[in-house]
Amino acid sequence: MEGELRLATVDDAVQYQLFLIPCEPGDPDQRREVLQQYIERILVQFAPILVSYIWQNQPFNLKYKPTKGDIPAHIGGMTKFGDNIEDEWFIVYLIQQITKKFPELAARVDDNDGEFLLIEAADFLPKWLTPENSANRVFFHQGELCIIPQPKTPGEEPWLPATSPTILQALMLLSAHPEDFLATKSIRAAVYKHISGYPEKVQASLHQAHCYLPAGIVVVLKHRPALVAAAVQAFYLRDSIDLQACRPFKTFLPNTRVMTSVTFTKCLYAQLMQQKFVPDRRSGYTLPSPVHHQYKAHELGMKLAHGFEILCSKCNTVSPDSKRQVLNTPFWAGFLNNLKTNNYFKGELEGSAKYLDQLHMAENYFQQSVIKPESSVALSPGEEILTLLQTLSFNLDELEKEAASLPPEDDDGWLEISPDDLDQILSEASGRNESIPPSNEEDQKYDLAEVTESMKAFVSKVSTHEGAETPWSPAEACVTFDVDSFTDALDRILGADSEELDSDDLDEEEQFEFLDSDEDLDSEAHGQEEQALPNKMIGSLRSYMNDMDCELTHTNVGKSFITPRKVASSAKEPLSRDADCALEDDSDAGDTDLTPVDVDLNLVTNLLESYSAQAGLAGPASNILQSMGVHLPENSDHRCINSRAKD
Repeated sequence: MEGELRLATVDDAVQYQLFLIPCEPGDPDQRREVLQQYIERILVQFAPILVSYIWQNQPFNLKYKPTKGDIPAHIGGMTKFGDNIEDEWFIVYLIQQITKKFPELAARVDDNDGEFLLIEAADFLPKWLTPENSANRVFFHQGELCIIPQPKTPGEEPWLPATSPTILQALMLLSAHPEDFLATKSIRAAVYKHISGYPEKVQASLHQAHCYLPAGIVVVLKHRPALVAAAVQAFYLRDSIDLQACRPFKTFLPNTRVMTSVTFTKCLYAQLMQQKFVPDRRSGYTLPSPVHHQYKAHELGMKLAHGFEILCSKCNTVSPDSKRQVLNTPFWAGFLNNLKTNNYFKGELEGSAKYLDQLHMAENYFQQSVIKPESSVALSPGEEILTLLQTLSFNLDELEKEAASLPPEDDDGWLEISPDDLDQILSEASGRNESIPPSNEEDQKYDLAEVTESMKAFVSKVSTHEGAETPWSPAEACVTFDVDSFTDALDRILGADSEELDSDDLDEEEQFEFLDSDEDLDSEAHGQEEQALPNKMIGSLRSYMNDMDCELTHTNVGKSFITPRKVASSAKEPLSRDADCALEDDSDAGDTDLTPVDVDLNLVTNLLESYSAQAGLAGPASNILQSMGVHLPENSDHRCINSRAKD
C-alpha cells in the first residue's frame, strides 16, 4: 500500500501528506470542506515566510486528496527541489511547524529515496527498524518526530502491529497514544539539526549580486523576484534549440541594459557562475575584458538575459486579464482578509509603496501556490513575464539613477572552501562533530594507543552481510579474552574424535600421533585415551606452532614483523645503518631465540605505512580510522622518507 501512497517516482522531489486525526469515517463532502479550510489556514499562517521564498523549481503547495484504498482523505503535495537540497529541508521545517501549530494534524514526508528522515538518523536507529518494515511508521505529530515501534515479542503490547501498519492504523495509534511514539533524543537531534535556524536561515541562503540587465528584466524582477529561479534554470538546462531563440534577441534588447542588484539563492548563483558561455555575435551581447572591474556583473547579466529570453520564446502572449480572473474569486477575497487579520502588511497604510509591494507578492504567491495547478488561469513563467511586460511601464532614466546608488553586493568567497573546511563538512555530514586537529605541529598530539584500541574495538564488533559496526570511541567496547571459553571453543572446533579434523590440514599422519584414531583399539582403552586427548592435542598443537615459527623466522614473512628485540637493537645502532643489514643480524642472532611479536606495534606500523601510501588521498586506512573518530596527522616527513629510500 505504500506504493499507492507515493506518487510516481520523481527524481529530486519531496512528497508530503497531512492527515486529520482522529481519522474517523464521516461524510466525504464535509471532510473535504474541513480539509479545504485547513489548506487556507495553513497557507495564510505561513504566508509571511512563503511569499518571499525563492524556490529552485516548484513551490510548496497543498491540495485536497480524496480517499484512495486504505489511504484516507488528506491534504498534500509534491515539490521538485532539483539541485537545491535546502528546499527539501525547508519543507520539512514547514511540515514540523504545521503540526505544531495544528496539533490535530499528523504528517508524513518522503522523497524518491524513501524515508529520508530515517536515512539521516541511520546511526541511531534501533536494530529492528529496516527499510523493509519502515513503511507508515514515521510521522510528525504535535511538532515532534514520532516512530511507531514494533512489538518486541508477539504477546507483548498486542495493540502494536507486528507488520508495517496501514495509514489508518498508524493514525489511530497516534490518536490513542500520542506520547508513546516520540522518537529517541538522538534520532530527533539528527533530523532537527537540518531544520534548526529556520526561518532566519532563509535569509542566510540568499546572495545579492550586481547584474547588467535589460530594463524589462529589471522591472519584472522588481515585481516578481522569484522569477530569477526559472530564468537561471532555463539557461542552465539550455539546448541548441533554446539558443536559436537568442540570435538575435527579440524581447530583451541589449541596448536597454542598466546595472541593478539581483537576489539569488546561493544554489542559483553558483549554477550561473560556474557556467562557461560565449554569447552569439548576432545577439548583440558583448562582454568587456576579464580584467574589467564590472566584468562579473556583465557576465551574470548576459547569462540571466539569455534565460529570460528562452522562457519567453517558449510561450505566446497572454491576456493581462488572466491574472485578474484569479484575483476576482471569493477564495482570493477570503485569503486577503486572513492576511490582514494575521498582520501580514505589518501596519502599512493601504495604498503605500510598501503595502503595494507586499500585496503584489501575496498575489503572486496565491496564483502560484494556492490555486489549482491544473487550472487554465495558472501561468507558466514565460507567460507571466510577457504579461508583466504588457502591464508594467518603466523609465530608463530613472533606472539609471537607481543604478548609481545600488547597495554593495555580497561576498562570494563561500564558493571556495579550504581542505580543512571540507574535512569539517564531511565530518558533520557523517554524523560526527569531532574537531579537525590543528595544523600547528606543536599543537598536534596524537596518541597511537588510541589507534590500536580503536582497531581492536572495531574487530570485536559484530559484522553481518549488511556491514560492520563501527565503534564511536575506543572506550565504547573494550577487548577481553576468556581462556576457558576459548578452550571450549577450540575443543568444539577440533573435536574429541580425529574424524572431525580436516585431513587437508595434515601432511603425514605419522607426524601427528595425537591425531591417530585406530579403529581396532579396545573400547575401554579408547575411552581412557579420550580423557587425556584434549590436553595432548593442545600441547602438540603448540609444539606444531613453535616449529612453524622456527621455520618462518628466517624467511621474509618472519622478517616482516617487528619484535621488541629488533626495536632494542635498532635503538643502539646508528640511524644511518642500512635496515636490511640490521634484519640479517637479527636473523643470525640465534635460531632458538623466538622473541614474541609486538602486535600493537606491528598494527600501528602497518596502518601508518598504508596511510602514507595514500599520499593525502582517500584510502582504506584513513577511511577506517576516521569512521572510528581517529584523525591521523598529515605525513609531514614524506620527503625525508623518500630521500632515504633513494639513498
